Amino acid sequence: MKYKKNIALIGMPAVGKSTVGVLLAKKMGFDFMDTDILIQAKEDQTLSRIIACHGLEQFLEIEKQHLLNIQCARHVIATGGSVIYKSEAMHHLTDISMVVYLAIDLDVLKTRLSDVITRGVAIAPGKSIDDLYLERIPLYEKYADLTVQCGKKYPEHVVESIVRSLSGYRA
Repeated sequence: MKYKKNIALIGMPAVGKSTVGVLLAKKMGFDFMDTDILIQAKEDQTLSRIIACHGLEQFLEIEKQHLLNIQCARHVIATGGSVIYKSEAMHHLTDISMVVYLAIDLDVLKTRLSDVITRGVAIAPGKSIDDLYLERIPLYEKYADLTVQCGKKYPEHVVESIVRSLSGYRA
């Protein structure tokens, strides 16, 4: 396994990237970064407001630029679900991180993700959660170094699965 400086979590909105990320960082002795919070802080507005004001494509560009500026080591990085749309951003992330895809079944996702607008999910007008899921899954799989099935597992169990899979990993 190639050693990289960070662990980045990718996956659908509401899969638990931030929750798992904080727990994983504690377990591994890493710092934690949430790129959604980073973007909101740097842009001084919520994700939903950025999307409403600038449109989906411009939001994705903003997200890409912030991701390209990440230079850190020994961090667990929880990304926004849409990070996989910009290959430049993903190539940077894969250069600096072991990328872990937190996978979830569509039926479980639908119980967790109800209001895509308020949550600031990058979804094109007229698209459903089903559409978003089918569109994104191949991209998550493409960039993942490791896939962890989350199902209905508690975040602590997901962390244990990641830690077991990464045994011997050093940043």
